[in-house]
Amino acid sequence: SALKDSRFPPMTRDELPRLFCSVSLLTNFEDVCDYMDWEVGIHGIRIEFINEKGSKRTATYLPEVAKEQGWDHIQTIDSLLRKGGYKAPITNEFRKTIKLTRY
Repeated sequence: SALKDSRFPPMTRDELPRLFCSVSLLTNFEDVCDYMDWEVGIHGIRIEFINEKGSKRTATYLPEVAKEQGWDHIQTIDSLLRKGGYKAPITNEFRKTIKLTRY
């Protein structure tokens, strides 16, 4: 990610003294029946969905992401859909088709 992730500019030598590293261990994965069945700031979430072209897509956020961004459940889900490449309008009916795993 530091050098070849198209979402970010490459790291520069000047940034090195200000960088830190952390590791997240993802455990206790639970499939849930309702895309709202998780807690902001407690659970990380992974979603699977079928995009507008019929392809299966996935996206995940670590537990701290929604809390740091100040997002509620819907804002987090919608952001994950966009992160996963979903480009069509997001409706409540579509959200109900998401397979969500919390961790």
